Amino acid sequence: MKSAMPFLGVRVPAVRALVRRECRGVTDPIVLRAAALDLWRAAEFREERYAATGVTGLRPLRARLDMLDVHEEMIRSGAWWDHVDEIAGRVGSVLREHPAEMNTLLRGWSSDPDLWVRRCAILAQLGFGDATDRALLTDVVVSNLADAEFFIRKAIGWALRDLARRDPDWVRAFAAEHPLSPLSRREAMKHL
Repeated sequence: MKSAMPFLGVRVPAVRALVRRECRGVTDPIVLRAAALDLWRAAEFREERYAATGVTGLRPLRARLDMLDVHEEMIRSGAWWDHVDEIAGRVGSVLREHPAEMNTLLRGWSSDPDLWVRRCAILAQLGFGDATDRALLTDVVVSNLADAEFFIRKAIGWALRDLARRDPDWVRAFAAEHPLSPLSRREAMKHL
């Protein structure tokens, strides 16, 4: 793990359990949002940032449009896969509940100068299965096909591989029609 921020050595599942225990009974989204931001911004250790992203996953904050600025701040300032991949799931929850608003936002994010914002746009639909918006997936992937960055190429392959479990023919056709990098192609076709 490349990080200037030191680790305490606490495993992520333990951090998540601690967050759930400490936030039990707190249902006010304003309080939880403030706690997540305070934890994130004041963090001296990586696990404190894991706790902050854990707070954003609590029920009162799930799928809320008004949390997008928090998610974006965490993506941009966290700037590494361990934060971004978890936050992509949070962004995906917002997408499920607010598809019209999020389709526009994610298409914009897919061409953002920040590679981590682009990665989030690509990964936001992980786990959607049959509910995957193939037009949105196509747009966010195609806008990143020429990117040589490992983390983008890996995300493209991962997103396509995830959909291949439900719609292998669509993924095969997509891979045949688009110039995927060898890494993206290998990841996408891994189980086909």
